[in-house]
Amino acid sequence: MLAKRNENYLPSFFDRFLNNELMDWGHSNFSSTNTSLPAVNVKETADDFVIELAAPGMEKKDFKIKFKNNVITISSERENEKEEKKESYTRREFSYQSFQRSFTVPENAIIGDKIEAKYNNGILHVTLPKREEVKPQPEREIKIS
Repeated sequence: MLAKRNENYLPSFFDRFLNNELMDWGHSNFSSTNTSLPAVNVKETADDFVIELAAPGMEKKDFKIKFKNNVITISSERENEKEEKKESYTRREFSYQSFQRSFTVPENAIIGDKIEAKYNNGILHVTLPKREEVKPQPEREIKIS
C-alpha cells in the first residue's frame, strides 16, 4: 500500500512542479535564476504619474531610466564579487542581478524632458509630469446665447 501511494505521489509532485507556470512573470515574481522583479506602485495624481519601485540595498548609480516613444524603462545591472584568502584556500564568490521594467505612458500625456527620479530609503521614485492639456480641468458652466 505504501509503494502504491509513492507511485501516485511522485507523478503528482512532478506534474505540479512542471505545470506551475514557473516562468509566467504575471503569476510569480521569481525568475529561474532565483532573482526577483522589484515590486512597483504606479500612481496617478492630477499633475503627474508616479512610479515607485522597491529596490532596497541598491544605490542610485545601479539604475538606468530611459524614455522613448511613450515608454519609460527602468533597468538595473549589478555585479558583486567577494574574495576571501586564508591559509590554504581561496574562496571567491560573485553574483549578478539584473531586471528591466517598462511602462507605456498615454501618448502625448507627459512632458518627457521634465521626468525626475530620486532614490530614497530603498525606493526609486520616478515622477512623470502631465502636460497641461491632459490635466483634469475644473467644471465650468457654458452660457447659452
